[in-house]
Amino acid sequence: MKIDWDRRTCARKGHVTYAPDDPRLRVRLHAQTGLGDAWRCLRCGDFVLGEPHGSGPARDAPLVPRGKVLRDLFILRFLAVERTVRGVFIVLVAVAVWKFSNSQDAVRRLFNEYLTVLRPVFRHFHYDLDHSPVIGSIQKAFGYKHSTLLLVAGLLLAYALIELVEAVGLWRAKRWAEYLTVVATAAFLPLEIYELTEKISYLKIATLVLNILAVLYIALAKRLFGLRGGRRKFDEERHSASLLEVEESAGVLV
Repeated sequence: MKIDWDRRTCARKGHVTYAPDDPRLRVRLHAQTGLGDAWRCLRCGDFVLGEPHGSGPARDAPLVPRGKVLRDLFILRFLAVERTVRGVFIVLVAVAVWKFSNSQDAVRRLFNEYLTVLRPVFRHFHYDLDHSPVIGSIQKAFGYKHSTLLLVAGLLLAYALIELVEAVGLWRAKRWAEYLTVVATAAFLPLEIYELTEKISYLKIATLVLNILAVLYIALAKRLFGLRGGRRKFDEERHSASLLEVEESAGVLV
């Protein structure tokens, strides 16, 4: 089912009306009803009762995202939410690593105590904890130096900061954030592919596919790095849309 992005947005945020000075456009955007004046919404095209939200030359009409632009904005904000969740999770992991680095010996002793208690239980179910890859990874972590763990925590925080900055920029549809997202995401793709060669999981596959699609979509849809005409074509597209917003809404062919 095709989504009507214009009416969907108007239902959430309300309509946007404008009264242009040009009489040709004004008469097409205005209607007299038994309940009073009505003006055509610049986003969805429906007539709305009441005074217009603004007036003046057509070129000064507000730039109202419509159609494909609204769809692109929805996708960018979906990616922004995903980046936010990931960034918060990485911050929590960084804090956990930092706390672990400050009480490494105590955590090791507690872990060994629990391991001693649980070893017979798991042996009853024919599972050898001493040869478990997960247990081995945890025990290996106990051997890391305090300075190494602090470095890991710092790198994780830096990565989380990048993710959160991306999220804010994408939510606000900033072009610099689109570049940052493409570069940062593409830079980590080789690492994600390498992790899949070590161990395959549905979560890793889903994350890799999502990141590849995000890089391709943003780079192509936003004409980054000179693709599809680059910044010049992107600006021309948006500039044309802003100047013709009222004319298109009014049904005037230019």
